[in-house]
Amino acid sequence: MIKTVYIENRVSNHPRTKEVLSRIPNAQQIRCDSYKEIFNPKNQNFRLQKKQPSLIIASKTGERVLSAPDGYGIGGRYNYYFSHMLNCIYDCRYCFLQGMYPSANYVLFINYEDFFDAIDNTTSALPKQKVWFFSGYDCDSLALDPITDFVSILLDFLQSRPEVHVELRTKSTQIRALLSGTPNPNVVVAFSLSPTKTADHFEEKTPSINKRLESMKRLAEHGWLLGLRFDPLIFDDSFEERYRDLFREVFHILPIKAIHSVTLGVFRMPKRFFQSIANLYPEEPLFASPLSNRSTLITYDPNLERQLINFCMRELTNYIEPERVFSCEKKNGKQLDKISSTPLKKVIQKNS
Repeated sequence: MIKTVYIENRVSNHPRTKEVLSRIPNAQQIRCDSYKEIFNPKNQNFRLQKKQPSLIIASKTGERVLSAPDGYGIGGRYNYYFSHMLNCIYDCRYCFLQGMYPSANYVLFINYEDFFDAIDNTTSALPKQKVWFFSGYDCDSLALDPITDFVSILLDFLQSRPEVHVELRTKSTQIRALLSGTPNPNVVVAFSLSPTKTADHFEEKTPSINKRLESMKRLAEHGWLLGLRFDPLIFDDSFEERYRDLFREVFHILPIKAIHSVTLGVFRMPKRFFQSIANLYPEEPLFASPLSNRSTLITYDPNLERQLINFCMRELTNYIEPERVFSCEKKNGKQLDKISSTPLKKVIQKNS
């Protein structure tokens, strides 16, 4: 899968670098001083790179844990995110990363312990508080885990830190590290889900919805908590039928007790990212759908957004308590992804 690996000189002898390279022994190895030399140059051909991305092994400097946007979370008060990787192996047409980064190559920051130190420093500043850390904002948390081994190392770190709560966001079926580990009640494995026809059209290279649900069922049987992320909601003429069928399938397969939280959010993207992606894929019908320019954000018209969210909310109340469902909202188009900490019941009252 990975034919070329760029390696920062400063991590070339790091034990984890050697471990990663041992898992892709046939890849060509090229040294560099900084990952930015490969990743940051402008005018790279993203579409061409996406056909055969390279891996860049690097060390993350500067801030490793960042405050989540105001309101981002699933009920917690203190919310942060971290990215041990940049970019995703999948090719979802609606993904903002294609407009955010100039390169389709993957960056793996192998100094995991520095991320963990940053998590410790963050929680130390908030004694006796429940603190949430979100993984999967700039990558898929599990997709390259057979190469990175990040999940098992993270789980070892979390064993002695009951104040730390983590969401692993994914579309992947790479769950071996989770199945071989002890379930941690402070870890939520959150899967992004779309109706099958929507996923088939927009989510290239991803596991099918059926395979994701099979993996989720196995995780639930093993004792892991799950997150359902119906995000982004994508409108078409059969929207209601497609999402009604999806919810029915999901809740038929998964046990309610294993579901930690559900989130909803319509398609949305910062305007400058949207313009970059539309230039990459000018033939994509998604970008010609009924979208609205709302300040700095491209998304659906407020009335259509309300219609989509309210329909899904009503359908979800047939399966799960409102307190476990959260709706994405935007204020003046300023945020990429704002998940309201107001649960479904209050949102329904507000929108009715």
